[in-house]
Amino acid sequence: MSIRKELPKTYDPKASESRLYQFWLDGGFFNAEVDKNKKPYSIVLPPPNVTGQLHMGHAFDDTLQDILIRTKRMQGYAALWMPGTDHAGIATQIKVEEQLRKEGLTRYDLGREKFLERVWQWKEQYGSRIVKQMHSMGCSCDWRRLRFTMDEGCSKAVKEVFIDLYQKGYIYKGSRIINWCPHCTTALSDAEVEYTDKPGHLWYIRYPPPDGPGDLVVATTRPETMMGDTGVAVNPEDERFKHLVGKTCILPIMNREIPIVADDYVELGFGTGAVKMTPAHDPNDFEVGLRHNLEVIRCIADDGTINENGGPYQGMDRYECRKSIVKDLEEQGYLVKTEDYSHNVGTCYRCHNDVEPLISAQWFVKMAPLAKEALRVAYDGDIRFVPERFTKTYTNWMENVHDWCISRQLWWGHQIPAYYCDDCGEMTVSKETVTVCPKCGSTHVRQDEDVLDTWFSSALWPFSTMGWPDKTPELEYFYPTSVLVTGYDIIFFWVARMIFSGMEQMKQIPFKDVFIHGIVRDDKGRKMSKSLGNGIDPMEVIDKYGADALRFTLSTGIAPGNDTRFYYERVEANRNFCNKIWNASRFLLMNLEVEDFDLPRQLDLEDKWILSRYNTLVKEVTENIDRYELGIAADKLYSFIWDNFCDWYIELCKTRLTGEDKEASRRAQRVLGHVLSGTLQLLHPFMPFITEEIWQALPHEGPSVMVSKWPEADERLYFPAEEQEMEEIMAAIRAVRNRRSEMNVPPSKKAALIIATQKPALFAQAEPFMKRLAWASQVTVQQQAPADVSGMVTCVTQAAQIYMPLSELVDLDKERERLQKELDNALNMVTRTEGKLKNESFVSRAPEAVVNAEKEKLEKYRQMAAKLQDNLKALG
Repeated sequence: MSIRKELPKTYDPKASESRLYQFWLDGGFFNAEVDKNKKPYSIVLPPPNVTGQLHMGHAFDDTLQDILIRTKRMQGYAALWMPGTDHAGIATQIKVEEQLRKEGLTRYDLGREKFLERVWQWKEQYGSRIVKQMHSMGCSCDWRRLRFTMDEGCSKAVKEVFIDLYQKGYIYKGSRIINWCPHCTTALSDAEVEYTDKPGHLWYIRYPPPDGPGDLVVATTRPETMMGDTGVAVNPEDERFKHLVGKTCILPIMNREIPIVADDYVELGFGTGAVKMTPAHDPNDFEVGLRHNLEVIRCIADDGTINENGGPYQGMDRYECRKSIVKDLEEQGYLVKTEDYSHNVGTCYRCHNDVEPLISAQWFVKMAPLAKEALRVAYDGDIRFVPERFTKTYTNWMENVHDWCISRQLWWGHQIPAYYCDDCGEMTVSKETVTVCPKCGSTHVRQDEDVLDTWFSSALWPFSTMGWPDKTPELEYFYPTSVLVTGYDIIFFWVARMIFSGMEQMKQIPFKDVFIHGIVRDDKGRKMSKSLGNGIDPMEVIDKYGADALRFTLSTGIAPGNDTRFYYERVEANRNFCNKIWNASRFLLMNLEVEDFDLPRQLDLEDKWILSRYNTLVKEVTENIDRYELGIAADKLYSFIWDNFCDWYIELCKTRLTGEDKEASRRAQRVLGHVLSGTLQLLHPFMPFITEEIWQALPHEGPSVMVSKWPEADERLYFPAEEQEMEEIMAAIRAVRNRRSEMNVPPSKKAALIIATQKPALFAQAEPFMKRLAWASQVTVQQQAPADVSGMVTCVTQAAQIYMPLSELVDLDKERERLQKELDNALNMVTRTEGKLKNESFVSRAPEAVVNAEKEKLEKYRQMAAKLQDNLKALG
């Protein structure tokens, strides 16, 4: 046992947190080793952007993971929390390009090699910021193992997977319609496009035949793409157009003949029945174009301007072109009508500009063969989503998944390992750098300039961080990982891709459970964002309130999969909770004479009550954490500590602690210490700093609370009968206190209590508690009610009736005067409100809600008056 220490008068997080974190680091308590004598438990940290900084979403995610890892560590598992950061292709490149812009430079001025040097410098300068911020949160990652998605090992894994999938025919290069962001000038995967409902227009345009009557009318929301139209499609069953199939019509403005084709893609009876086909700018049109051998003409350039195929509109911005072409169509008599139309528009997840569907030569992952196993493990329950409803979200997406566009037109990232010979055109995909063409021997070989989607490397995270493709002891021991903790917003981006990558490369699931949480919203329920200016910096909250108050705020009142709102009032309340625990611990230490907290053989009633409640707490909190019900576990801890332990048990013990009976005092100390120590252990995963600080001051075994043994429920400490008896005594105390409070009687005014009960022995035993906590001057326990109860105040509970002489509680004359005054006021309000509601003019003109509010007021005043009359009557 350690020697106990004194605690300062107040808890100062600033003075403790960095010191305690360093103590944990120095002790190696976060380190996880391969240990065949222990069960493995592992979590991989969703890697934050290397140049980012901690936001409230990270703080929430990190808190939940740390609660799980600290719990399992204390339960004796070899618990690994694998940390790492993501190179975050677009985000990081944009940051560095912004820095260059301030210097009057672009990345092209530097060239690829020098630009990448600048990005690595940026990464070295800012890459440790978010790691240090995670230290401030108390995150217990094994920092020796810190990984980066572009470190040597992860880069090796990326090349290995790319080559493997390419050789299997699952990675291919082809011209397809992709999502293109003209602002970020790169391709985006489907998961990186956010759809927003935007007001727009539907323009009806006349496509005339080359000769004679019979115009086709098409409707479009994007007239700026019509220069790329290479056909008009109709349904083959549509009687109106059967005679036109195989013929041509004229593309307005461009005056180009384009074919009319029949295709089932056109819904019978929908719209005008004719749909313009722009294979270079619409994925459905592209598929129709393949079936009918339509020409592919791209008219929008990478920067969102109209290219050389745009005729008179070349060089215009796409939206400027839209206005201009609509004006020209109207002037030339091709515009039939315009309708207001609200529709879903794809926007870039990063810059929120409208995404442009474009035909482009890109690299893709063929998803159909990979999706099979990824779906099977969800259907068979090999991977469990918590809450279960997210299984459907996952399977729906995987069942309808398109091929994944993995190439990005950036310089920062994993450069695609494909090499092109400028002399013979041979393409070679290789792990090693190719300098000589294997086909013709030329040295004029260049590497593909594109990089891989950031999510390609993140998809390998559960096994690449463990050393794959090498067969390491960590990979064998810690993989599959135990649980992935993440928000519902990246199920498609990341979770799905990790699952199919794990199944393809490892032939094993990457994790057993997926614990999905919601997002942290502001106090009005809005998503935190830069544009709204409602983001809250976790570091500022920690600086003001401490990390434990923030962590407990993020872990209480939450449910898996649901969003949570952030209120500063709750942070303040949780700081007060810290102070409550601190003061309770100081009280124990100031009264502590024993050297250990071994439970005594003889236990008093209140001891059995608190031990039984504590035993239930241990069982339930452990079960709640195992079920990922972290919010329920935190709420139970709060209620037990604040209510049962601090407000009741400590108060119940004070008579023994300060009494003459030293043995009774020592028994109370041991039970107090046993329950406090165990509760600190249960609370530690949620509030690591304050629990460690108090633990170090109490008698304890072992170097740190974080490596102490997790409490276990003990059948011998269940005392249901005694628990019930103590609750009956507490109910009587509460009843007396509430009655006195209603009558504004101060605690200093003592009064005699007569307790009528069928459990006289129990309430006789409760006399010290009634005197101390119900402010009784003397206590009489009897089985029958007093013969004369006039002039007495009565409190009734399930187990007892308690009588107090009114004259001992209040000055009867003054109390009558006070009650009469309050009654007169209440009756006056009843009269006024009744008058208002009898006024026809008010009732007919006032809004219904206002009238209902007056009715509620009237009922409240009547109840108040009735209660005051009863109280006056009781005074005699």
